[in-house]
Amino acid sequence: MTTFPGSPRLLKGALVGMDPSRPTREIILFQYNPETLTRRLEPRATTEERADKTESYRLTGPPKETITVTIELDAADQLEQGDEEAVNSGIYPALSALETLVYPKSETTKENVSLAQAGNIEIIPPEAPMTLFVWGDQRVLPVRITSFSITERAYDQKLNPIRAEVELSLEVLSTADFRASHPGHDIFLTHQTGKEKMARKKIVSSSQQLGTSLKSF
Repeated sequence: MTTFPGSPRLLKGALVGMDPSRPTREIILFQYNPETLTRRLEPRATTEERADKTESYRLTGPPKETITVTIELDAADQLEQGDEEAVNSGIYPALSALETLVYPKSETTKENVSLAQAGNIEIIPPEAPMTLFVWGDQRVLPVRITSFSITERAYDQKLNPIRAEVELSLEVLSTADFRASHPGHDIFLTHQTGKEKMARKKIVSSSQQLGTSLKSF
């Protein structure tokens, strides 16, 4: 896919897997940025039916936010350039990198099987790596992948997928979901602080355009 030589360089969205047991981060750059991104926010209110009318605006934490995004993967450019990985495996490595974000590590599974065979009663389920959704400088969010749908649209002669769409549903994890000592807690708080700064810019502009005082309200 070619671009006009004078066009500005665009940042790519990404998912980043941060496994505390490994020093390296798994960075999965989106090959093409999605054209649309759907976000749904559900406020965390105290109760649905409030007996105390003074509690109408009370919030118990940041809203529950879900993000739905469709990612396109296509090996056409790489195949045209003779890229060895694309020739041998198509987009299978990219799909595998995405999918392993929702798999327990195989070595952990083997260890748990060994512990069970040795008679251990209490086996702690494996913990997935903390996943970050990166969408520009303003949005770096800890997320949990809640659903994952892959539509493979074309294959090479070895039946490796060479074109696919991946629909991801992500649950944003906030300060309501982490211990204060967890790095995800600070990452979300940084995001919220940046959002509040952006909102203040708009509030000042809107107040000036309103041309009236809100003191009487």
